[in-house]
Amino acid sequence: MSNYIMDLRKIVGHRPLMQVGASVIVEDSEGRTLLQLRSDNHCWGYAGGSVELDEVVEEAAKRELFEETGLIAERLELFGIFSGKQTHYVYPNGDEVSNVDIVYLCREYSGTLKCQEGETDELRFFAADELPENLSQPIIPALRKWAEMKLMG
Repeated sequence: MSNYIMDLRKIVGHRPLMQVGASVIVEDSEGRTLLQLRSDNHCWGYAGGSVELDEVVEEAAKRELFEETGLIAERLELFGIFSGKQTHYVYPNGDEVSNVDIVYLCREYSGTLKCQEGETDELRFFAADELPENLSQPIIPALRKWAEMKLMG
């Protein structure tokens, strides 16, 4: 969790916060997406996290991708902005957020896959028609759009 959000949490407790996220849907050469099994809710999600104050969103996406997966984004392409009731989320610790998730596609990357200790239990690539059932709730709208795009060709 970002320092900015953690500082706000000290003031507001678990009450809902507007949270701007920067996320990355990574595609491998076979067109599969990289998902991580999150340690906090034991659901699958893509790399992403909160944008810090004055941070460029694309840089936040690259930072989160590297921190959570060990991969370095060579090029990002804006995929979409997702918000509303479908991206509202209550974390296992009770913190509540209304997410505005700015999601990028990344097909050009380097590095070696590595789970972020304490946040990620597993990293695995999934085809659009083989996504796991236990997806982290706030990423479902973006991942569904990605899967539909892949399946439609």
